[in-house]
Amino acid sequence: MPTPSPVLALRRARLHLLEHGDFPSEGVDARVARSWQRSLAAGLLPAGRLLDTEHASASELSRTMASNHDLLAHSRPVMEVLFEQVRHLHGMVILADRRGTLMHTLGQVDFLSRAERVALSCGASWHEQHRGTNAIGTALMEATGIEIHGAEHFFERHEFLTCTAVPIRSAMGELMGVLDISGDQRSRQPHTMGLVSMATRLIENRLIAATCRRHLLLHLHPQVEGIGTVAEGIVAVSEDGWIVGGNHAGFDLLHVTAAEIGAVQIKNLLDVSLDELLSRHRCRPGQANPVRLPDGTLLFVRLQRDAGTLLAGTTATPARVNSLAAPTREAVDALGALDTGDTRWRIACEKTRRVLDKPIPLLIQGESGVGKELFARAAHDSGPRRHQPFVAINCASVPESLIEAELFGYAAGAFTGARREGSPGRLREAHGGTLFLDEIGDMPLGLQARLLRVLQERQVTPLGGGQTVAVDFALVCASHRKLRDEVAAGRFRNDLYYRINGLTVVLPPLRERTDFTVLTGRLLADLNPDRQVQVRPELLERLRQHGWPGNLRQYANALRTASAMLDAHEVWIDWRHLPDDLLEDLTPAAVNLVASPTSHGPTKALAEPLQNLQQLSLQAMQRALDDCGGNVSQAARRLGVSRQTLYRKLNA
Repeated sequence: MPTPSPVLALRRARLHLLEHGDFPSEGVDARVARSWQRSLAAGLLPAGRLLDTEHASASELSRTMASNHDLLAHSRPVMEVLFEQVRHLHGMVILADRRGTLMHTLGQVDFLSRAERVALSCGASWHEQHRGTNAIGTALMEATGIEIHGAEHFFERHEFLTCTAVPIRSAMGELMGVLDISGDQRSRQPHTMGLVSMATRLIENRLIAATCRRHLLLHLHPQVEGIGTVAEGIVAVSEDGWIVGGNHAGFDLLHVTAAEIGAVQIKNLLDVSLDELLSRHRCRPGQANPVRLPDGTLLFVRLQRDAGTLLAGTTATPARVNSLAAPTREAVDALGALDTGDTRWRIACEKTRRVLDKPIPLLIQGESGVGKELFARAAHDSGPRRHQPFVAINCASVPESLIEAELFGYAAGAFTGARREGSPGRLREAHGGTLFLDEIGDMPLGLQARLLRVLQERQVTPLGGGQTVAVDFALVCASHRKLRDEVAAGRFRNDLYYRINGLTVVLPPLRERTDFTVLTGRLLADLNPDRQVQVRPELLERLRQHGWPGNLRQYANALRTASAMLDAHEVWIDWRHLPDDLLEDLTPAAVNLVASPTSHGPTKALAEPLQNLQQLSLQAMQRALDDCGGNVSQAARRLGVSRQTLYRKLNA
């Protein structure tokens, strides 16, 4: 019997999956097989229409690009060079963010006209849940480079494509996005993966240069001639010797994992101290020095203090290079101490520093638990009023009947229950320092008018009469509500909003931060000052993928509880140390995950046999709907599918 063609074999395997829920033993790459299963579980069908796919609006795409400014800035010049290498293939070079949204594309006109039919355009989502198996979405899910060729795509309409994608990681090892080359499957080239991988390395090295300028960089290679090439390893080291970032090659050479960033000192990995390397650098800048690892492996190391020069020699213009190489402010203040590498957080800090010595109010926006009060305190401690009072009041936690007295104070006997001697009020207590009004969006409208008057006149009159007192304070406000929306809805005064909105900074939610690994290390160090506690790498990756509705507050509490579950001799947080509710959230629906005391991962114990993936998908959807009280939109967001898909699957 003749052997079927690869395309026919793939189609038969996909049909077998649809009919039986599993695969033949051979013929399908394991990563493609896993992706097909995920696509099916998301409610997709190979011959189905793409009615429910996601596409960002112009404003959403603008926000996505703004939040990925550094990734775009350092990728575009490399993408232009890469495109010149593949121009003859009549395809496209594509950059997507870590959620699979296309942000920048370069391509031939004749191919673009065809590609538009499968939404290879900026703003389109190529996440697996929306587009099935494809190089961009599958590279994100598998966290590795992959080529998806022809019939390996889950959707039949994508079989004309051949796509090669490689994830881009930050200096802290966090997944930032994906670089992809897509073209007609007839133009498939064996060297495409090598080209994309090399371009990805260039982008990652540029990102390291930009984000680690204030650290020492160690350039590593087994051969002295390899230093300065795209094959070199790079490791960022703090002035006191801690590894705080690097590229994949650098971590591999030193046998360090991304999960160990911030928890390993370079002195434990090399036979030469950092002080000695610095001394050699001062004597002979730019010279590579031989060093040995604990196992005797010989490496050559060149130390670099000014990471900005790493950008030289790229395709960026000289003006752009100089801009990127400009030194950043050292983390010598309280705001800098909170900086663990996330770009959006760092930009918020830099903007805030510029107004600390000016009479400009600060408005901090962000979801509950992102650290708004922590940021406000750091802003106070970084400014000229740092030695004066920091007075915080949560406008949502004080009863409405008492908040006016709490803020403005009251005279003796002003109302029943008042203290005999009266109260100066929090506004007067903040005189000379900083007043922090948390959740100001929950302040009653009537009180908003009186606060506005105080901010205009800078005088406070206590309840029940008394002498008017002049006050001088820096004003910082925060709210998890979007105050512009509250103004439009009539729940917040327009004039007060413009009075407190001198500078607005928006703190990113934990699920969007790019410094998750370093942040975890910082939290664990604070929670466990007497020992170096870490999270198992596979568990850390799952924690990073979690949505964290309570953000930093929720995550810190989870790590605090897990740390308390450790035995005296343990230093690794594992699945069995997690609280039951978090363990349930981190594991798939319809599967009861039991933490094994001897395992590094969860043990699956099915409550009842599941006949196929469609049944598992339906159970997950029903459970999400139940958890969300029947709210279809909320359940769809939790599942990561569109509302229409959820309706269709539930009514099938």
